[in-house]
Amino acid sequence: MIRLTRQTDYGVLLLTVIASHPGRGHTARELAESTRISQAMVSKVLKLLAQAGLLQSQLGVKGGYSLARPAEDVTVREIVDVLEGPIAITVCSDGNGSCEQEGRCPVEANWRTINQAIHGALEAITLADMAAPCPVTLSGSVAKLGALQGSRTGATEPSA
Repeated sequence: MIRLTRQTDYGVLLLTVIASHPGRGHTARELAESTRISQAMVSKVLKLLAQAGLLQSQLGVKGGYSLARPAEDVTVREIVDVLEGPIAITVCSDGNGSCEQEGRCPVEANWRTINQAIHGALEAITLADMAAPCPVTLSGSVAKLGALQGSRTGATEPSA
């Protein structure tokens, strides 16, 4: 089963809460209480996100964590990369030569295509999309995935 870790799930949740209330600092305690995530886990995730430059922290009475960039400029892929590391669905997907079958495997190109589709889907959705009160429309992601698949098969995307 392919599944993101709980840490990544919580990281996206915490960032969406922060993005929903821009312009103010959010303490680890406040976020832990509002999300019902342990304060230790919240603190750990916030520290990782701040070290990666997605959050900024400010000390003091009006301190706390806030987004380092607008939510529209942060993709889900960036968040996943910070908390999970680079996405590679199989060993050969990352192309680092660590698979002994790499270069002669008949399904290697297909796995890379699948990996690129996952990257594209996560890249197409922003933190602002995740923080939106209504369901995210994936039409942009679907179009990008269709273009990716079309380029692989030689098909062209239908015009609108």
